[in-house]
Amino acid sequence: MPFVERSADGKIIALRTTAGPNAVEEKSINDEEIFSFLKDNLDNNFIKSLLAHTDTGLIRLLEDLIALLTKKNIILFTELPEKAQEKIIEREKIREKISSPDIIVDDIL
Repeated sequence: MPFVERSADGKIIALRTTAGPNAVEEKSINDEEIFSFLKDNLDNNFIKSLLAHTDTGLIRLLEDLIALLTKKNIILFTELPEKAQEKIIEREKIREKISSPDIIVDDIL
């Protein structure tokens, strides 16, 4: 969560990754005031990269949810669209390689 630096009139003038003498207030990245600051001060590419950064966690959450639902037989893996099955299997194989103790960089690339 970012630390907020404010001007004398209370407006956000900077966001910091760590607390400092002028940035002691910690706010959620989802705070409306933070969004407003980012919108006013950053270009769309940075905001898109921020969104992409959160996509990674969401994708992992969805993978875990699908695994749980299939494990509990609430859905069948084969009920998912074929392309979705392929993507899930592909990501599972990549994660298996990454967690392997004898991983070699060339195996991933």
